[in-house]
Amino acid sequence: MNIEIRPAKAADRADFLSMFQDFIDVYNYTLRDGVADFTWHRLMDPSCRLHARLAVVGGKPVGFAIHQHHPSTWVMGDDCYLEDLYVAPGFRGHGVGSALIEDLIEYARAHGYQRLYWLTEMDNTTARKLYDRYATNDGHIRYRMKL
Repeated sequence: MNIEIRPAKAADRADFLSMFQDFIDVYNYTLRDGVADFTWHRLMDPSCRLHARLAVVGGKPVGFAIHQHHPSTWVMGDDCYLEDLYVAPGFRGHGVGSALIEDLIEYARAHGYQRLYWLTEMDNTTARKLYDRYATNDGHIRYRMKL
């Protein structure tokens, strides 16, 4: 399977929004009206730190990696945070997730970021099998407060 990884572009809007909705559905979550469109507009805004890389097979987007960078108090430079990783069900297990992670590693290195990190749910064993090939769980637990 030939997998192309590239930045999301304006023409990808419909494909991205469809995949993004599938991603949200996996978590049995309902976004407030307008959040998906707002996210898309931020991804297309060159001044925003939020970016999306797409996995494309046969000209059709089949996965994405949404990431951002931020300053860190732990290193002399920025960290890259992989916020969301998604692969369409029919393409899972074919190297698309690995291709997205490998691409983001190269992207982060090329931009001088010091570390790449991500989170996943403890019981997401499928994703953890993929992630364990790249890094080890550092034992942190996330706390999140809605404001």
